[in-house]
Amino acid sequence: MSATHTRVFLLLSLCGNDKPREARGRGRAGMGSLAALRTLLVLGLVTGLVGCVPGLNRSGERWEALYSRSLARIPGEKRDDTGRDSGYLLGIKRLRRLYCNVGIGFHIQVLPDGRITGVHTENRYSLLQISPVERGVVTLLGVRSNLFVAMNRRGKLYGSSYFNHECKFRENLLANNYNAYESEAYPRMFIGLSKNGKTKRGSRVSPAMTVTHFLPRI
Repeated sequence: MSATHTRVFLLLSLCGNDKPREARGRGRAGMGSLAALRTLLVLGLVTGLVGCVPGLNRSGERWEALYSRSLARIPGEKRDDTGRDSGYLLGIKRLRRLYCNVGIGFHIQVLPDGRITGVHTENRYSLLQISPVERGVVTLLGVRSNLFVAMNRRGKLYGSSYFNHECKFRENLLANNYNAYESEAYPRMFIGLSKNGKTKRGSRVSPAMTVTHFLPRI
């Protein structure tokens, strides 16, 4: 016989013993005793049933653990600060000109024939659309020419009419608040302009050189 059945048997026996006593005139005291025993009987049955159902205890414990865990997170709850990357997350495109403070100062321009050079005076070919494609990685599209700035494996810049892996650049923020644009396809190769406004091969420049420092501005 299980522990639950034994408990129920004993409680029923006690209730059975009280009935003759109540009949012999115990009155209210006997009635109160019987009510108490009935309460104990109900509690015993409930306790026994919980113990008899194998998954019930585990389910209760599981829900209790989940509830406690959720409560524990509320006071010190930390949310990801996406403000810094909101542009990336929302896919926001920026219209900017990339200014390099070398020589007399140049903006990158993307010409219709695919050539990329520096120009001192702002013009329609120097306006670029900077679009995020991955976290910290962007594309540079000439708005007028509709060509992407791209860099081949030799570090030479060219205008591409279609998007490919050579069109992706990692946008690195420097200590002087300028940006350096590193080829995602060919690491350690950077966009650079010479003091005459000509593009430099990406393998011959580094972020330590001013020729790779660009300031995005409207």
